[in-house]
Amino acid sequence: MTTETFTIPNISCGHCVAAVKDELGEMPGVQSVDGDPATKAVTVQFEAPATIDQIRSKLTEINYPAT
Repeated sequence: MTTETFTIPNISCGHCVAAVKDELGEMPGVQSVDGDPATKAVTVQFEAPATIDQIRSKLTEINYPAT
């Protein structure tokens, strides 16, 4: 299991975090997603077949690109 924290400047509220959680949570291999609008960070626990690149790509696709 891999844990990665992504900084996402577009996160401004709990609704943003919920949208990210919903989208990433549907990806095969993603086990959990937790976010905090105050720090603009999302922590993702995942395993294969999910990869960091796939997660970053999905975040960009849903208009929450990670920096």
